Amino acid sequence: MKERLWTKSFIMLMVGNLFVFMSFQMLIPIFPPYIKSLGAEGIEIGLVTALFSIGAVLSRPIIGFMLEYRARKAIVLMGAVLLLVITVFYPLSRIIFIFLLFRFLHGLAWGWSTTVNGTAAADTIPMSRLGEGMGYYGLSVTIGMVIAPSLGILLYGITSFKNLIFISAILGIIAVILFIFANYRTPETVRQTRREDLKFTYFGSFIDKTAWFPAFITLLISLGYGTITTFIVIFGQEREISHIFLFYIVNAIFSSVSRPFAGRWFDEKGPRGLVVMCTIITFAGMWVLSFAHSDFSIAIAGGLFGIGFGCVIPTLQSWALVITPEHRRGVVNGMIFSAIDLGIGISGLIFGLVAQFLETATLFRLGSLFFIAAIFIVAFAEKRKQQAIVEKGVS
Repeated sequence: MKERLWTKSFIMLMVGNLFVFMSFQMLIPIFPPYIKSLGAEGIEIGLVTALFSIGAVLSRPIIGFMLEYRARKAIVLMGAVLLLVITVFYPLSRIIFIFLLFRFLHGLAWGWSTTVNGTAAADTIPMSRLGEGMGYYGLSVTIGMVIAPSLGILLYGITSFKNLIFISAILGIIAVILFIFANYRTPETVRQTRREDLKFTYFGSFIDKTAWFPAFITLLISLGYGTITTFIVIFGQEREISHIFLFYIVNAIFSSVSRPFAGRWFDEKGPRGLVVMCTIITFAGMWVLSFAHSDFSIAIAGGLFGIGFGCVIPTLQSWALVITPEHRRGVVNGMIFSAIDLGIGISGLIFGLVAQFLETATLFRLGSLFFIAAIFIVAFAEKRKQQAIVEKGVS
């Protein structure tokens, strides 16, 4: 019989994480046009994403180290509360410098929360169903990333920035309440470890050598996806597409439908073929988006991204967790999420500079080259692996 996956702990952590992502992600597509309304231009718009990502990347190694010896509940709650507090203060940031400072602080808290939430959830999942479990848990990430931005875009057109912050804060409060009443499992090896038993090095808590490959592929894919995160609202304005939020809505639907199948594929057949297939679909979605001039084509692009990007990120996370010792899961989760934030941040900064000279559709096509690089690297690594197996058998 299969080990039990759907426990109270797993469900509450998954739903709580959904509200964390909803609270945060509904503001993401709004920040670039909002800071533009304050007078910001190319490089400053790029810094909206870049400074946030730098903060997240800087905090994760420290949190990953803490997860090697700390119980889960207190640090999960602290991360959620920090996100909530910083969100509430955004209306005070009508000066560009202050706004960018808040983005950096928000990044620090985001790095904390995403690392501990994913680790706490992984600790509740049986190893035999880790791919499936993290696939379902990843829905809380993906649905938050695709439903919330569409909600934010819709509300931004009919209400004020302060009201958006108020709604975001309500979602954050719900997350905190769910985390308070959730049950947590701390691995035995972590409970038996004391702070004095460990030596902290920033690099050692930033990168886990066993899981560097899926993290690197995550970075490449996120470099491509970062162009959408930063520019899709501006793209909709350029093309006069009134319902750009359809990209996120359809994305969420197709991601939700395809994710369970991808999780079972992972547990039965492994990650490499799944990563290649999903990245090819993501590449196709990017090109459909770049040629979009109507709601229908935006919806098609969203569907392709839902199947492709919506499945490849949790697959890469599960891949990293499967090959990593249990007590290092915090470090590995931090590394995967840092790869996502670093990729999106660098992409926003680079393409924010390039955007002064190229139309947004061209930025999307350039960003898609990172997907091609990921496909070839994973396929080449698999070929080398099979060749090594053959050579070993011959010898």
